[in-house]
Amino acid sequence: MARTKVEAGVCGFVTDVEAVLDDSQKVTLNISSDCPHVMALAEDYRQSEGMMEIFLPFGESLLFKAAKNSLKHSACPVPTAIMKAIEVACGLALPRDVSMRVEK
Repeated sequence: MARTKVEAGVCGFVTDVEAVLDDSQKVTLNISSDCPHVMALAEDYRQSEGMMEIFLPFGESLLFKAAKNSLKHSACPVPTAIMKAIEVACGLALPRDVSMRVEK
């Protein structure tokens, strides 16, 4: 199991992602968010073929296709956080924090 928490920025929305790998290598996602668009994504993308999704070229996974249909802001960090949770749940990455600093 892996968890990620995203504080997305100026929108103020917080998203929690839990990714659980089962014996058939499928990852079940439990996503909760203050953002209605992320919750629409959560409805459309509840389970992942973890290993397949991780190794597809950037932007070609079912996750990013679902995000394209649900999210309104192309810079939203939530899809990447979901992918990182899937990657960790599948044992393909160590659980490490990611940081982004935005300045003007």
